[in-house]
Amino acid sequence: MEETVFDRIIRREIPADIVAESGDLLAFRDIRPLAPVHVLIIPKRRIPSIDALSDTDADLVGRMILMARDIARDLNISEKGYKLLFRTGRDGGQEIPHIHLHLIGGARLTEGIGPVNKTKKEE
Repeated sequence: MEETVFDRIIRREIPADIVAESGDLLAFRDIRPLAPVHVLIIPKRRIPSIDALSDTDADLVGRMILMARDIARDLNISEKGYKLLFRTGRDGGQEIPHIHLHLIGGARLTEGIGPVNKTKKEE
C-alpha cells in the first residue's frame, strides 16, 4: 500500500492540530474545514476503506464513534448537535485510502455537509 498523508501525521512527520489520541486512534482538525468544528478520527493502523473492514474491526470502529462523542463534548458542540460521516470509495467522496470519521459541527448543518447559510432574520 502506498503511504498516505495520514501515515505521516501518525508518525508526526507533518504537523497536525491533534485534539485527542488513544493507543490505536488519533483525532486532529481537518485542514479544509467544512464547519467551525471539523475533526478527523483515524485508526493508527491503516484500513483503506469501510469496505476493507473485517468483523474483528467492529470494536475499533465503535471506539472511533465514542471518541467523536467525547471530542464533541469537549468542544462544546454536543448539546446543539453535530454530524458524523464516513466516506467510502471514489464515488462516496473518499480522498485518502485510510478510513477516517469526520466530526462536523459548531454551526447549523444542511442535509449535505456544510453549514446552513443563514439570513440576518434567522440568527
